[in-house]
Amino acid sequence: IKSRKDKTHDMFYFKKCLFEEVKNMTIVTPSQWLADLVKQSFLREYPVKVINNGINLAIFKPTPSEFKYRYGLIGKKIILGVSFGWGNRKGLDVFIELSKIFSNDYQIVLVGTDDNTDKLIPDNIISIHRTNSQQELAEFYTAADVFVNPTREENYPTVNMEALACGTPVVTFRTGGSPEILDETCGAVVDYNDLDSLS
Repeated sequence: IKSRKDKTHDMFYFKKCLFEEVKNMTIVTPSQWLADLVKQSFLREYPVKVINNGINLAIFKPTPSEFKYRYGLIGKKIILGVSFGWGNRKGLDVFIELSKIFSNDYQIVLVGTDDNTDKLIPDNIISIHRTNSQQELAEFYTAADVFVNPTREENYPTVNMEALACGTPVVTFRTGGSPEILDETCGAVVDYNDLDSLS
């Protein structure tokens, strides 16, 4: 049997040596959160520039649709979640808990699910499997009353930008770069895992 050795320390040292040989470099990050982490690392001597990710505003804009009619949601408040890879890291468990709290006046809709996700969520959550249509995604965002992003690990989430561009306010945990695009005019930030404040 071939023995295995953890080479993490060796790789870290090797990369550090390579970077120290570079004299003229600017590090670009998509969020202030990540820029602050860079400033705590061995790369702290280099200038750091934040350039936020972008989205196509010709697509992500208020987009009317028949979504509420199609799903029988007229008169209900829609709580939307969008992810491509649902799990606890993306807050699937949070939506399951929220589904136990809210009355029938509210409807949780999750986009980007799959057959495995469907086995985990209760029947009172609408599951929409992954869509390849950005136009359709803009329709979902527009139909929602609030976009909830209970992510636990995030850099600078595209989904927050897409929801806001479609006119839908965002509520998210204070984690990573997720709060950076929000202020009191367009959403709310609550403490990490604070389900009461989120609801």
